[in-house]
Amino acid sequence: MRSERVRLFLTLPHACGYYTGRSAQNLVIDPASPHLDRIYPRALAQGFRRAGGHLYRPRCARCRACTPCRVPVAGFEPDRSQRRCMKRNADLDIIESPPGFTEERFTLYRRYLHHRHRGGGMDDPDIEEFEQFLSAPWSPTLFLEMRLRGRLLGVAVTDVCVSGLSAVYTFFDPDESPRSLGTFGILKQIEQARNRGLGYLYLGYWIENHPKMDYKRRYRPLEVLGEEGWVALDH
Repeated sequence: MRSERVRLFLTLPHACGYYTGRSAQNLVIDPASPHLDRIYPRALAQGFRRAGGHLYRPRCARCRACTPCRVPVAGFEPDRSQRRCMKRNADLDIIESPPGFTEERFTLYRRYLHHRHRGGGMDDPDIEEFEQFLSAPWSPTLFLEMRLRGRLLGVAVTDVCVSGLSAVYTFFDPDESPRSLGTFGILKQIEQARNRGLGYLYLGYWIENHPKMDYKRRYRPLEVLGEEGWVALDH
């Protein structure tokens, strides 16, 4: 593939979404680039992530806690808890669907955000915000719908690239929390990547010992991106 030059921008400092009192910044690939679809797979391999129509990577002045991580799917073996999760959700149908708004999806998304992020500024999205956050015109996105006898329980939003799948976001019915649908969504994306002959599931950023981000170490083997390139977390 021929080399392409892209512009990078550093955002202004803003409040960190993970640590109270900290400031954060992101390195963003020019969202006006006409070839974001071609850039995306290489950007994933370099630690970038998609949010809406933007490809970004944290670049904070005083913190390097956010570490890009991915699961090499060929070597993944579910642990005992993950096997129980798969068994618990064996009654669900997984349907690959195009991205975008439906009333059913939007209602579920609003319920999820209201339950998980109440008072955090994300809990009252409109239709435009739903569509702009979860997909982009250039992104190769699938909605993996989890249905129980036709009823929508959850959606795992995933991007399909030649470098692997990228787990973008998962939302689900708060009343179905005992099913651990967040975990189930990741396990099904690992399965999807393996079935498609792709090498990796990209999980965004891992933050060691963070109560909301350290869970990613449970998907083993997990690789993290550092100065030496991609290495096994246990290494």
